Amino acid sequence: MTTKTGVLGGFKAFLMRGNVIDLAVAVVIGAAFTNIVNAVVKGVINPVVGAFGTKDLDHYAVCIKGPCAVNAKTGEVTQGVSLQWGSVLSASLTFLITAAVVYFLMLLPMKRWQERQAARQPAAPARETELELLAQIRDALVEQRREPGSETVPAPR
Repeated sequence: MTTKTGVLGGFKAFLMRGNVIDLAVAVVIGAAFTNIVNAVVKGVINPVVGAFGTKDLDHYAVCIKGPCAVNAKTGEVTQGVSLQWGSVLSASLTFLITAAVVYFLMLLPMKRWQERQAARQPAAPARETELELLAQIRDALVEQRREPGSETVPAPR
């Protein structure tokens, strides 16, 4: 059986690594999660903001140059320069909600679970210091230099 080498073999090895598949799963879940967050912003946040003004945050804008004219059907600015700060606010709210949900529902529980798992693991044995290791080496060398049957160490040559 021959092994594939070259570009295709390397690409196959890259795809077969576990973290690539984990990344693909994360992207799919993230896309689905984005739809949920967008629905919350449009169905909950926008109506709350709409109680104080326009229901759709995308309609909040400031004309910064010339008289601004907006096409009623498409909502696009046809004259002047308009700063669409409502769209930025909507995207920022979506980001904050997404970040909060990911942190509080995914990262924080995972961190706590990992801490509990680490607490269950037996403590690692204390590592010997460099000085202790050198003392052990010295003692082993002294033991090797002793002559059989004698209690004294011969003088160095």
